[in-house]
Amino acid sequence: MTAAKASKKHSGFTPARDIGRLIDIMAALRTPKTGCPWDLEQNFTTIAPYTIEEAYEVADAIARDDLADLKEELGDLLLQVVFHARMAQEQGAFAFGDVVEAITAKLIRRHPHVFGEEGSQTPHAVEGIWERIKAQEKAARGKPQQAGALSGVPAALPALTRALKLQDKASKVGFDWNDPRAVLHKIREEADEIEAALDGEVTSAAGEVGDLLFAAVNLARHLRADPEALLRQTNRKFERRFAAIEQALAAKGKAPQDATLAEMDALWDAAKAAE
Repeated sequence: MTAAKASKKHSGFTPARDIGRLIDIMAALRTPKTGCPWDLEQNFTTIAPYTIEEAYEVADAIARDDLADLKEELGDLLLQVVFHARMAQEQGAFAFGDVVEAITAKLIRRHPHVFGEEGSQTPHAVEGIWERIKAQEKAARGKPQQAGALSGVPAALPALTRALKLQDKASKVGFDWNDPRAVLHKIREEADEIEAALDGEVTSAAGEVGDLLFAAVNLARHLRADPEALLRQTNRKFERRFAAIEQALAAKGKAPQDATLAEMDALWDAAKAAE
């Protein structure tokens, strides 16, 4: 088929609100000889990093409260699902419809308090229902139970999120503090250990920082906060205040590298007070 004929063949694709159109476009992109060379070259492994990246961009749009951008980023994330489903379909494993059927069945099955006979529950009780049914599903599939209370937490998760999930699993078997103040005491203890380690090898002090971060995640968990979200908020705050420093210095005809630390500290305090 010539390039002209291929172009004509796919010229009927126009934007639509129908998920079927997106599936058809993905199929066209993956069609040998007439599809997109880049898309045809991809596989599950090469696409996986993009899937993770798009999920983070969704979270970023939410954090910025940018609903227009959220619409775009959700579309990019949906494309990732369609892309993976198409590659699986090409291998005869499953198609997009199977993905939809699986998740709708799971939602109905794991919400018996909504779609079944169980009565209304508190959010905490609902979490217990979800975990109980999830365990039953694994047993029904004959999936071997992984040994250890901390098993099943993906190693590829961001470190803060994985620490949170590990701590949550440990908490379920009683390995936890009952008071966030006890966690705060642990943070102070870890900070003291860092200070003591600074008198020795730098690598030793760096290792203690990891313990401090783990304890900080634990405090966030006790405060029912997501440490990843908290750190993103702090990152944005740092960017905002540093931009204010740059703007204030620019008004004086200076760049940050031309200013003293004391001068920048004063501008930081001013930016903080202005908020």
